[in-house]
Amino acid sequence: MSDIFTKLSAWKLFSKCAFPNMISASFLAFYYIVDGIFVGKYLGNNALAALGLVLPFIIMSFAIADTIGVGSAVQISMKLGKNQKEEAKTMFSACIVIILAFSFLMGFIEYFLGPLLIDLLNVSKEVKELCKEILIVFALFAPITMISFALDNYLRICGKTFYSMIINIIIALSNLFFDYLFIVVLGWGVFSAALATCIGLSLGGIFGILPFLIQNLELKFTKIALSFKEFKNIIYNGSSEFFNNVSTSLFSIFANLVLLNLAGTKGVAAFSIILYINTFIISLLISMCDAMQPALSFNYAKKDIKRVKNLIIPILISAFIFSITILFIVLTFKENLISFFSKDKNKEFLDFGSHALMIFSFNYLIIWINVLSTSFLTAFNKPKSSLIISLNQNLFIPLIFLFILPLFLNLNGVWLTPLMANIFVLILSFIFLRKIFAK
Repeated sequence: MSDIFTKLSAWKLFSKCAFPNMISASFLAFYYIVDGIFVGKYLGNNALAALGLVLPFIIMSFAIADTIGVGSAVQISMKLGKNQKEEAKTMFSACIVIILAFSFLMGFIEYFLGPLLIDLLNVSKEVKELCKEILIVFALFAPITMISFALDNYLRICGKTFYSMIINIIIALSNLFFDYLFIVVLGWGVFSAALATCIGLSLGGIFGILPFLIQNLELKFTKIALSFKEFKNIIYNGSSEFFNNVSTSLFSIFANLVLLNLAGTKGVAAFSIILYINTFIISLLISMCDAMQPALSFNYAKKDIKRVKNLIIPILISAFIFSITILFIVLTFKENLISFFSKDKNKEFLDFGSHALMIFSFNYLIIWINVLSTSFLTAFNKPKSSLIISLNQNLFIPLIFLFILPLFLNLNGVWLTPLMANIFVLILSFIFLRKIFAK
């Protein structure tokens, strides 16, 4: 598999890796969105708001598995680039065990501590109970759902991009099926949306682990050996992905609190819809670059900078075209997109949500550069720079604007916050990438 990282043309390698990964990511993001569609259409704004209030906490727990998966994938790819195959296998095996241990711990915390935190929310008793229903389901399934987020990184290293795509299609379609069965046919409550998601992710975890058990891949289960220094490097290298997920979730939590104060559950419901749409778009953008991370890491470890620059060109061009196209689609069909998540197609709510989405969508003019910069820096084993961009893009700078802009622009200030933050972060992205290629 590693031969194609050095011999295949940049555009052909991009097509081979990125397109299947983007299709895979679209289905993986769809499993997330479909919950919002069914909950919004059949259970109403309170249920949708409850889902929006809980999911940031769930995503933060998944971020631990993603951190180890991404951080170790970079280290494993670099070991393979140096022909250290046995070391790569032992690191892979150890990381799977560590992820499983963390997933049990997070499930325990969510089950016992989560309901206590929900009681602190300034929402109605009905919404609190809906939040607890969702959280308990995710807590019970945590050990098997969290591992599915990490396995995708290891499958890509072994060239199983098409298989990974099939897994994510299975996850998405199973979630769609069970959402329809539980919510529409059986008439179950909002907890069933969480149950459908967890069943889909559990299938992804089972199918994701099988190739490493039954096939002759570059990565296999072997003895478990991982030094503290290696573990520290894995966490350090994956920290940008962790803080990217955690900081985004923290910002969502604070934004929800601001929106509850300015517009009540209607504001949270509209923001939840925007996040569903945004998650789908950004996941495609991230997958475009993440699919090329093993190749970038491999060639960077070989000090073939000319090859690295050639690999980056198709990513940049494709990301730019993709982002402009998305902006046009969102601006043209904003009301249609909001209506997918609306139970009664209330005109007032559709206008409210469409206006919010229109303002938010201009963020796509800038964000693609910062998303790709973070991914590039992770691939180049520059976690500190990647982390700085990630934290400022998703938490620190957005929080500043979140607390300032609404004072002057009311709700429009909330919707404008991501755009203003990404404009400032753009400067950091150029500084860090210029340092790397100047060398």
